[in-house]
Amino acid sequence: MNIDKKFKEKCINIEEAAKLIKSGDTIVSGHACASPEPVLDEIAKRADELSNVKIVHVLSFGKLEYCKPELEKSFHHISLFGTKNSRDAINKGRSDFISCFFNEVPELFRDKSIPVDVAIISVSLPDEDGNCSLGLSVDYTYEAAMSAKVVIAEVSPHMPRTMGSYSINIDKIDHLIPSNRKMIEVSRPVIGDVEKKIGYNAAGLIKDEDCLQIGIGAIPEAVLSFLDDKKDLSIHSEMISDGVMDLVEKGVINSSKKTLHPSKIVLTFAMGTEKFYQWMDNNPMIEMYPVDYINDPFIIAQNDNLVSINSAISVDLLGQVSADSIGPYQYSGVGGQVDFVRGAKRSKGGRSIIALPATAAKGTCSRIVAALDRGQSVTTSRNDVDYIVTEYGVASLHGKTIKERARQLINIAAPEYRENLEKEFHELYFK
Repeated sequence: MNIDKKFKEKCINIEEAAKLIKSGDTIVSGHACASPEPVLDEIAKRADELSNVKIVHVLSFGKLEYCKPELEKSFHHISLFGTKNSRDAINKGRSDFISCFFNEVPELFRDKSIPVDVAIISVSLPDEDGNCSLGLSVDYTYEAAMSAKVVIAEVSPHMPRTMGSYSINIDKIDHLIPSNRKMIEVSRPVIGDVEKKIGYNAAGLIKDEDCLQIGIGAIPEAVLSFLDDKKDLSIHSEMISDGVMDLVEKGVINSSKKTLHPSKIVLTFAMGTEKFYQWMDNNPMIEMYPVDYINDPFIIAQNDNLVSINSAISVDLLGQVSADSIGPYQYSGVGGQVDFVRGAKRSKGGRSIIALPATAAKGTCSRIVAALDRGQSVTTSRNDVDYIVTEYGVASLHGKTIKERARQLINIAAPEYRENLEKEFHELYFK
């Protein structure tokens, strides 16, 4: 049977796809900018006909209608990463949150800790062999499809075809939904004065021939903006965005000195602008792999001079990093921060950087704190941390005593909070 005939036989419309969902099903949906939001919205319209449908995902940029209080009997969201549109449901108990390292998510599907009835994903058009690229998100999406009883795929010509050996053949896909929908875009962030200072300080820790893991947002973009004078940088990262594209085009990032996957940029998902997606399309320099490979600390460590750059909500004077909750309020998730911090620690010449503004809430509170708030989670332990960076400087914590750590962290706190932090430190830890 030729590919065109197979393709046409598997095609259904979005309403037909939504009707395939049954009460009691567990759905795993695709991730981030490759999330099949229109399909999930259509399923939510069937709330009166369905009960106890579980919907599992990490990042989603959709409406998340299934998280609304009035649909609680029909749908139950299981979150692996809190976002703006899911935080209320998580923190009010309508949605359940699973805390785990990002590299562990595929195993949750493989070992049936989360049994997958239906995987709903987004893919590229098939090639001449019937292989559809997962495009922007291989991450856990590949394993969700491999583990699912039924695979439904929205197929769009706007999904970039990304390299790597983790495409999905249409023989594995049960139903295809033809779509002309463009992929979700994430605009380039506005970089303010604080982010510029943080970026400058963090960039000072990066050397020629380093291999970088970097995320998305104003601080990562600011760091990248100060790397124009570096030579032969590489990328092994959970994700990338437009800033990496800029440095590749300038010749700063070429992966020529990379010890694992030489000459390649490897990642597990991507978020950015349409220009960035077009740049990724059929780009032989970029290879996508599942997150249990890219984020495996033992794989990460095979890159010499691996530098991980991540952010945080707050850091206490012991060096404990909280990046996913504000007090007991679940804000985001662990993601890949610990994966890469530990991988960097094992890398020859590697180091990790946690970069954050010194204050929050328009300067009314310090992010460098004597102790984390009651109920606040520790994302990265004090034993794992290398460098903490704010707009006021760099604190080097590896191998430092408790007093030395506190002194360095106080020195990079906002000046108006330093005296009180000093006082709190001695009152709390040296009674």
